[in-house]
Amino acid sequence: MVIRQRKSKLDDTAIMRLIDSQLVPLSHMSESEINKIRKEIPLRMNRGMTFVVSSEPDQEAVAFIHFLMHGELLYVDMMAVATKEQRKRYGQNLLLKAEQFAASRGCKRSKVMVDEGNIKGLHFYQKNGYSTIRYIMISRCYEMEKESDYTKVRSP
Repeated sequence: MVIRQRKSKLDDTAIMRLIDSQLVPLSHMSESEINKIRKEIPLRMNRGMTFVVSSEPDQEAVAFIHFLMHGELLYVDMMAVATKEQRKRYGQNLLLKAEQFAASRGCKRSKVMVDEGNIKGLHFYQKNGYSTIRYIMISRCYEMEKESDYTKVRSP
C-alpha cells in the first residue's frame, strides 16, 4: 500500500463512495443538508490537502484524509477507510502523515470534529493522542484536540 496525494481524476469517485458509505451514515444532518454538502465536496477537496491510501500509485483510493491548515492549527476535515480495509492501520498512517506534513509547515496543534454516536471515531482519535475539548450541541459533535508532541515540555 502507498500513501500519496489525491489525484482528482483517479480518486474523487472513490472518495465520494467512502464519504457516502462511512461518513454520511454517522451524520445527524437531514437529507437535504447532506445533499447540499455533497455538491460542495469537489470545491471543499480543492481547499486544503488530501492524502489517500491505494494499493498501487495508479490505483484508486481505499482510504483518505482531507485537512486544512490555519496558522498553527491543523484541522482534520474528513477521514474515511473502506470497510474491507479497516484495522490495517491505514487511518493511523494517514493521520500521522497529515500531522507530520502540517508540523513541517508550522502547525503546533490539531483539531477534529467527531459526530455524536461515532464511538469508533472517538476511540480512534483518543488512541492517537486527541482529547475531547467540548460537545457542540447544535452540530451534535465532539470537538477533539491534540498538541504536537514536540510542543510538550519533556522532563529529563
